[in-house]
Amino acid sequence: MEFDYVIVGGGSAGCVMAARLAENPKLKICLIEAGGEGRDLAIRVPLGIAGTVPAFPFFRFANWAYETEPQAGLNGRRGYQPRGRGLGGSSAINAMLYTRGHPSDYDGWAAQGCTGWSWEDVLPWFRFSERNERGTNAYHGFSGPLQVGDQKQPRQMSRAFVEAANEVGHPLNNDFNGPRQEGIGLYQVTQFFDGKTRGERCSVAAAYLHPRMGWPNLHAITDALATRLLFDNRRATGLEFRRNGQTQTVKARGEVILCAGVFGSPHLLKLSGIGPAEELSRQGIPVIADLPQVGENLQDHIDFVMNYRTSSTESVGYGLRGGWHLLSEAIKWWRTGEGLCATPAAEAGGFLKSHPDIDVPDLQFHFTAGLVDDHSRKLHWGYGYSAHVCVLRPHSRGSVTLRSAQATDAPRIDPRYLSDERDAQKLRRGVEMLQMIMRASPFDAYDKGEIHGHDRMQGGELMDAIRNRADTIYHPVGTCRMGRDADAVVDPMLRLRNIENIRIVDASVMPTLIGGNTNAPTVMMAEKIAGEMKYHL
Repeated sequence: MEFDYVIVGGGSAGCVMAARLAENPKLKICLIEAGGEGRDLAIRVPLGIAGTVPAFPFFRFANWAYETEPQAGLNGRRGYQPRGRGLGGSSAINAMLYTRGHPSDYDGWAAQGCTGWSWEDVLPWFRFSERNERGTNAYHGFSGPLQVGDQKQPRQMSRAFVEAANEVGHPLNNDFNGPRQEGIGLYQVTQFFDGKTRGERCSVAAAYLHPRMGWPNLHAITDALATRLLFDNRRATGLEFRRNGQTQTVKARGEVILCAGVFGSPHLLKLSGIGPAEELSRQGIPVIADLPQVGENLQDHIDFVMNYRTSSTESVGYGLRGGWHLLSEAIKWWRTGEGLCATPAAEAGGFLKSHPDIDVPDLQFHFTAGLVDDHSRKLHWGYGYSAHVCVLRPHSRGSVTLRSAQATDAPRIDPRYLSDERDAQKLRRGVEMLQMIMRASPFDAYDKGEIHGHDRMQGGELMDAIRNRADTIYHPVGTCRMGRDADAVVDPMLRLRNIENIRIVDASVMPTLIGGNTNAPTVMMAEKIAGEMKYHL
């Protein structure tokens, strides 16, 4: 099989790249994805996140469910790293929150030599991708495939979080992607707001790819694990993959485009002989290009969660009463697209400054209408809610390395969480701010006690709790860094250095972590690159 472009990975970036490139009928596009088609009910129902993220047995199909190496900054614990598997990638299992980061994040990229990636450069592509329920304005678009809307029936306890934050002095904000980011409010979400799919998750696959699957020039191969890139000297020519127990190949007349994600893209490069020569040689992999920074520069939002019990039945609960309540809500969602099953779970939150003297928010907050203990892998009887805070621009840097030379072996993921003390101190400050919010009077009617006693901890006791319980909020980036310097992995057009015909388009190319959720920026990046490539083979 031979195509103009071979795209590896059908996640948020890969779906956009495949769909947009296929808009040129002269191009033949092949998309290779390790998982399924991303149409499962557990994906379409927003509350399905309660099963897909913890990867319970019946939900493991949609999640790679990685674990990190033991983390010294987390007292030797292994962290959990859920990543979407199937068309739509992590947009099929995330909380659907639509945030873009702060304009200064992108201006910072440009200042580092990533020309074409300033806020002025990227805002049109954000707007181009978006069909916002609120309509079009200077910040939002209405003609794009990705539906973004207001939550239809947020929990009253989520509104209580907003009121509580305001009561202790934090500003309100009804659009984190508008004129300012700072403040607390309800998140907009990537959810269908009209038509037969109203109330369903608007994954990137559902928005971009599924409507185009019948196009004659677009060929998607699912349940296919990429094993290595193929080369003619230093020119990429195609891809080898395993499907149904058979090794198969596809050829690329133009480019191979890696959209395998922050862990998958450096992993496949290294398996194919591109990366640090010393590491490749240890695994017996012939070196095609010595690129020492492949897999380095890993950054992630480290997060701390407080869990509260409540007698309120408006949250997600476990038990006989909770089961009947959930069943009735499922029927409601099936009929109307509304109710508890339509919730992204993390309904409220926002962006605040850890100190009034800094220029931009450096902490993000999430409020969840359910108990999220150990990524919802530890279940508690009854009802509850959770409050999160994460450090937006961490100083800690980690890496993704090979476990073996086998594609079936997961990579070694070492984020080195809290290895920089500045991150630890900022997270502690964030928890202290969260404690104040959760003590405010709007929660008087809900609070039946914090499960782990975190709400009253201070000083060293609080820091011990952070190191014992903190983990990711699922926003890793940076392992194939974009730039113009000698250590960059890709250039600002996302072309791989020293190798012809390979481009990397996913969150791995972000040089620094943005101040917000990473799904919308990943979609934007793919829109921008596809728009610049579509008619320039």
